[in-house]
Amino acid sequence: MTMTDAPMTPTGPFAAVQQYDEQVVPLARSLRPSARGELEITDLNRLYFEKSQLRVEKLGRGFAWLDTGTHESLLAASNFIETVEQRQGLMVACPEEIAYHLGLITAEQLLKLAEPLIKSGYGQYLMHLVQGTHA
Repeated sequence: MTMTDAPMTPTGPFAAVQQYDEQVVPLARSLRPSARGELEITDLNRLYFEKSQLRVEKLGRGFAWLDTGTHESLLAASNFIETVEQRQGLMVACPEEIAYHLGLITAEQLLKLAEPLIKSGYGQYLMHLVQGTHA
């Protein structure tokens, strides 16, 4: 297995989203700056890999990796989200909606969360989830 941080020419269709445990700070402190003078996320991932503690999951259809490291890529990501939301009539990454659909909160709790936001499109969206007019 090889790991490369932001290769100039991608070698495959994969990107990484990192999530770390409580070991991350001591492990990061053990790193030395690269030739670029920076601590590299790939070096941190390699430490987890060497300890057999790196867990990789392939994200399936419906997931999109949007790099937001530059002004241009941030704008492109924003435009992508806007297009998806407008065409599908659904919000992307709405925590309250996700919690509701996973059964982590009830309809009553969702309505209570929506109440202070009722004057916004976001609050209206949450209300419609309970009313069944949105997925």
